[in-house]
Amino acid sequence: MISVVVPTSGSHRLLIPALASLVPGAAAGVVREVLLVDTGASPEIAEIADAAGCEYLRGPADAGARHRQGAAAARSPWLLFLEPEGILQEGWARDVRAFTDQVDRIGAADRRAATFRLALDGFGVAPRLKEAAAVARHALTGRPRPEQGLLIHRRFYEALGGHEAGAQSARRLVARIGRGRMVLLRSQMLLPES
Repeated sequence: MISVVVPTSGSHRLLIPALASLVPGAAAGVVREVLLVDTGASPEIAEIADAAGCEYLRGPADAGARHRQGAAAARSPWLLFLEPEGILQEGWARDVRAFTDQVDRIGAADRRAATFRLALDGFGVAPRLKEAAAVARHALTGRPRPEQGLLIHRRFYEALGGHEAGAQSARRLVARIGRGRMVLLRSQMLLPES
């Protein structure tokens, strides 16, 4: 089972669809808990957490500190860090279970992490070109966008030093994981076109 950590900072417009995308994982017994670590800038986030059955934690303004606070409060050995605008697509729970089972079976939980394939919400050629560029970037650098989510065992997370302080903490953590230790899952993370 996994603990899902979502650091929020007042924006709640896309949070409800993101939380709704976690329901299949909860129904399949993959998701143990969802922790919303918020700056407290928007009272709507606490209301959404209450209505959705999530744990609400009031956190600092620093994004890295909110990630760390969520990881510290999580009760599961597997952590899934998601951004509030990311919507997991069909099949994600099956892929997460397959990944965690395999990594646990071969004893690689302390040296493998996973992320989701990028999908951009939009019509036409432009979003598809951006998706292709993201796939090429991942193939070349081994670094997905932090918004694609990060599934990591607590031991590996702690061995890497977790999230550092600062706005780019998620990007720096992905860089420390490195190319050879990041697995790209089959399922997708739908993000707003930017």
